[in-house]
Amino acid sequence: MTQLQPVQSATVSKFTDLIEQCRQSVAEMFPWDLVEKREQGESPMLLDVREPYEFQAMHIKDSLNVPRGILETAVEWGYEETVPDLVEARDREIVIICRAGNRSLLAGKTLQSMGYSRVCSLKTGLRGWNDFEQPLIDNTGNEVDLDESDDYFTSRVSKAQLGPES
Repeated sequence: MTQLQPVQSATVSKFTDLIEQCRQSVAEMFPWDLVEKREQGESPMLLDVREPYEFQAMHIKDSLNVPRGILETAVEWGYEETVPDLVEARDREIVIICRAGNRSLLAGKTLQSMGYSRVCSLKTGLRGWNDFEQPLIDNTGNEVDLDESDDYFTSRVSKAQLGPES
């Protein structure tokens, strides 16, 4: 049986450190910047990296859902997860979207390492998009009511998820 050896690499002590590392190389754009871009006729690819159930609940119109968990194979030819539009977008501007702007930073770092040259993360994610009162649609294409989206984006972290009290 092979014995596992410790990996010698740049380590981080917590999730927020990892996010800050990604933020150093992945550009970010606020929701109002994306709105302005679209109003000026620019059409970056909108890549939503949330899970399918999240995307089905609500998303920005014309966004493409590719969950972060399959991103590496979705951007390459020859896999069941291959998304041709995404494979061919290596030089296209891509705005990556998630719930709060963290998974999108991680996905941006991944895409950069796989040859994508024009990626940025939607800072504050769909929570910020919703706070800016921009429209979201559901899986059937109907606009989601603002009160419903406000409720959806309300944090529901349990006591157990907060960890032991200090």
